[in-house]
Formats: sequence, structure tokens, C-alpha cells
Amino acid sequence: MILIFLILIPLITGILSFAVKGEGAKMLALISSMITMVVSALVSGTNFKETISYSHSWIPTLGTQFSLSADGMSSMLCLLTGIVVLVVMIAQVNKDVEKPGAFYGFLLLSQAGLMGVFLSSDALLFYVFWELALIPVYFLCSQWGGEKRIPVTFKFFIYTFLGSLMMLSGLIYLSLQTPGLTSYSWVDIVRAGNSLPPQTQVWLFWLIFIAFAIKMPIFPFHTWQPDTYETSPTPVTIILSALMVKMGLYAVLRWLLPVLPVGVAYWSDTVVILSVIGIVYASCIAMVQTDIKRLIAYSSIAHMGLMSAVAFTHSTVGMHGIMVQMFNHGINITGMWLIVSMVENRWGTRDMTKLGGMATIAPKMAIALVIISLASIALPLTNGFVGEFMLFNGLFRADSAAHISLMVIAGLGIILGAVYTLNMIQKTAYGEVSKMIIAEDLSINEYLGLAIIISIIIVLGVYPKPLLDLTAGIAGLIVK
Repeated sequence: MILIFLILIPLITGILSFAVKGEGAKMLALISSMITMVVSALVSGTNFKETISYSHSWIPTLGTQFSLSADGMSSMLCLLTGIVVLVVMIAQVNKDVEKPGAFYGFLLLSQAGLMGVFLSSDALLFYVFWELALIPVYFLCSQWGGEKRIPVTFKFFIYTFLGSLMMLSGLIYLSLQTPGLTSYSWVDIVRAGNSLPPQTQVWLFWLIFIAFAIKMPIFPFHTWQPDTYETSPTPVTIILSALMVKMGLYAVLRWLLPVLPVGVAYWSDTVVILSVIGIVYASCIAMVQTDIKRLIAYSSIAHMGLMSAVAFTHSTVGMHGIMVQMFNHGINITGMWLIVSMVENRWGTRDMTKLGGMATIAPKMAIALVIISLASIALPLTNGFVGEFMLFNGLFRADSAAHISLMVIAGLGIILGAVYTLNMIQKTAYGEVSKMIIAEDLSINEYLGLAIIISIIIVLGVYPKPLLDLTAGIAGLIVK
């Protein structure tokens, strides 16, 4: 029953927010995110011992149920969602937005959709929550985005809408192949997918995978991402990059790898190659960026490319590393976007050629920037190191010269990532003090939000065992 609250709390408060005016909507969203965070922590604590499930009749004529289940991976992503949304709401305390009721209402509805995606064990229910998570983001981008929000949002909508329709078609096809009556339950979908002829699995793979590839995104389905991240308001950019990209990767692990094993085996090398190309391509483009927001957007493509590549290597260690890194990437990228927002608000620009001297003017912000940036390039004793080490371990296969070569090429992402990240730190935090300055360090709510992020970075960097234990065992079941 506790799983329902993870969805109902943001869903109900999100709907109520539309009727609340002014500061009331902001406070309602903050309280809602706090309660949801506590519930997600309780679910994660319970999952050290057992998997939680809930099922109730929904639409019997379609063979679908309102079925929720939380294992270690699901509860970890729900915890990540709770933390990220709470940090977003804390950072927004001293910010003003137009139509706050609608703004915070859409954010909370998106959170409800994300929780539903990570908990659904019924394919049709999974699709409903997939759309519930995406639709509010469309309205948030189109109404509160930057100058180019209309064409950028249209491109984002076309990509995601077409991908979603293809996924729905694939899921319907699978449900019709279930033994006996039509069923959308995860168990029946897996059984139906495994029983399909090899040639059917080969073409059905792309029908389902493209929707997930767009969401992650991997090369060449990534072109919507940098523009959308740049144009969206910071809270929406955080939701997109810290949480929604995890929807795609989670869906691969939950709804693709176990369902179409022959199709996955047939296309795995292709996906790994595309992912590795994306790592190097995105890293090279990030190196020449002067806009911090676009630099971080391309760095996110590189990080997700590594996780995508490892997902198709059938490595238990690598799969475990993906789960750890999904959480860590979500935390780190949230911190980076918060810093970018603070820089833009104070300096009035994101152009690194016009920045400098943060360490002199705002030393606390500069310290936060350095710590979070070093975590994003997987410095030892930060949370990014353990997961990334496991990922490269999973990508490496001593019996395959091709995999060794791909690991070496993917390793360029680490080198290039260090180059553009350290360059960004140097231009933003150090050097001559910029003339475009509002001499103001962190406000109380900004300090609190960054303190949460940095605490997680350091604690999981020094002692990652709780996160490793939470996701232990799930990797073996997926690879199996």
C-alpha cells in the first residue's frame, strides 16, 4: 500500500496546486516533496529485506491491472526522484515564476508519472505513467522556456511522441502473444517475448528500443536534448537530465533486456558501437562550448552513452554499475544545473568567456562547483568513481578484442571529460574577476540544496555500501 502513496502524494498535490495562488503553491509543492522524499526513503529501507508489491483490478477487459512492484532498482530510482525533486523545490524557495500554481502543479504531476514508471509491473500502466511524466514537461517547456521554446518544444514533442507510439505498438503486440487471455503483466510479457521466433524478436527490438533510446538519449537520437536543456527553465532541465533520462535506461533494463533476449543479442554490438560513438562525439562537442548549459548537456550525453553501452554487454558487474551510476549521475547533474542557475542569475550570462573570479566573489559557490564537477568526472572518493569503475569493468571483456577496443575508445570520454570540466572550472571560478558581477554568495536555501547534494557525493564516495547493497542481486536477474 505504501507504493501507492509515492504516486498519490505528488498527483493529488499537483492537481491541487492549480487551484492555489501565489506563494501557497510553492509551499504546497515543498511540503509535498518532503513527504514524498520520506516515503521513498521508507520504501528503500524496506527493500534491503524484501520486494514490495501491490496489485488491484484496473481494466479487466484489456487484461491489465494496476500493478506496482518495488525491487532494489525501482526503490533506488524512487529515492533518487524524491531527493532531486526536494532539492529543486528547496532551490526554488527564493525564486519567483509566473503562474506558480500551474508551474508547480506540472512539476508535481511529472514526479507522479516518474514514480509510476519506476514502479509499474504492468506494461499498459507503464505506458500511461510514461506519458504522464512527459506531458507536463511539454507544457513547462513551452510556457516557461526561453526565447526559442516553441520550435525546441515542438522538436522534443515529435521525438518523444513518435517514440512512445512505437513502444505502445510493440507492447500491444507482445500482449497479444501472451498465453491464454491477453495480458500486460511483466511476467506474461517476458514469457511472451521469450517465446517469439528469433526473426520476430529482431524487428520488434527496434519498435520498443527507439522510444528508450530517444529518452536516454543515445547517438543518433540525441539531437533534441541540447536545445531542450538550454531552453528549459532550470527546474525542468534538472527533471529532464537527472530523472527522465533514467526512464529510458530503466526501461531498457526492465522492459527490453529480459523480454527480447534474442533480439538484444542480435543488435547488442550495434547499440554498443552507437553508444561509444556518442561518448566521443558528445565529449568533443562539449570541449568547444562556451555556454556552460550546453557543455553540461553534451557531457550528460557522454555519461549516458557509457551506461547504455554497458547495458548491452551482458555483464553482471557492469549491470550493477549501471544501477549505481544512475543514482550518482542524477545527484551530480542536479548539482551542476543548480550551480549554472546561480551563475546565470548573478552574472547574467552563461558564456564562460565573460565569467571569472567566482572564488573571490562567491567562495562557497566556487567550492560547491569544484566538488560537484570533480564528482562528475569520477574522482576517487566521490560518488562517481565507484559506478564508473564498475561500468568500465563491465565493458571490458578479455576474450573479445572488439570489446577491448571499444573500452579504450570509451575511455577517451574520461580524458576529454576531465579536459572540458577542468577548463570550465578554471574559466568560471578562477582568473580575473568578471565585470558583470552581483557580489552575492549562496542564499540559505541554495546552501541547503547544495549541502544535500555534496553530502551524498562525499558519503557515497567514501562508503558506497548502502547503495551497492540496495541494488545487489538485481543485476544478476537481468543478465540471466
